[in-house]
Amino acid sequence: MIIDEFLKLEKAPKNINYKGNLELLKMPKISIVGSRKMSVYTKNCVLLLAKKLSNMGMCIVSGGAIGVDICAAQAAMPNTIAIFANGLDKIYPKSNETTIKNIYEKALALSENENNHSPTKYDFLARNRLVVALSDILIIAQADYKSGSLNSAVWASKLNKELFVLAQRVGESNGTNELIKNNKAKIIYDIDDFCEYIKEKYNLYFNEEKNQDELLEFCKNGANIDEVLSKFGDVLYDYELENKVVIDGVLVRSL
Repeated sequence: MIIDEFLKLEKAPKNINYKGNLELLKMPKISIVGSRKMSVYTKNCVLLLAKKLSNMGMCIVSGGAIGVDICAAQAAMPNTIAIFANGLDKIYPKSNETTIKNIYEKALALSENENNHSPTKYDFLARNRLVVALSDILIIAQADYKSGSLNSAVWASKLNKELFVLAQRVGESNGTNELIKNNKAKIIYDIDDFCEYIKEKYNLYFNEEKNQDELLEFCKNGANIDEVLSKFGDVLYDYELENKVVIDGVLVRSL
């Protein structure tokens, strides 16, 4: 399989392997990437942003890495596409195994590498170009100097993609703050305002509050925690932090 957006690349992939739902490729897409060592502030922003965009009918593209990438993928499920540097027969990184399996089953995973391929540093940089190419907009949530996320910013410039970053404190996320300083990125000061911009850009004039959140619906009358974790993975604990559910022993209830 090959994807039209990738054919525009200077070094287009020869083939794209996939697992999951190819219908997601037809949706309008935004890429969200960032630091593996994200702050609590960044995590909360990414969870809220990705969830709102998904509820509006956007598909979130990421690299499936630890930190910002997997956080965005979890929040946007099932409207998420993860692009991997490894072959799709492998689960990498292993710490993301539950979410990656959910992506394989409910969302979409892509890779230009064949089975049995173990990723090198080059593969991760090459993967970045695909993450950027697949969307019209790139959001870098948090990044240090000389990070892989800043490599994605270079690709955004080459491919004429809109680039946004989250507002961050001085001394934190120095990479994105440098992009702002050099007028290479726009700032997301307010998530609701940004979502309004996206809604107008893509003519998304339907209800932003998704019909029903599947996890909340599953737990509305109480559910066993093992069943919830098996079905939805560690995103359950993100819902607990957001006060969407309460975990009482082995019982999970929606709030």
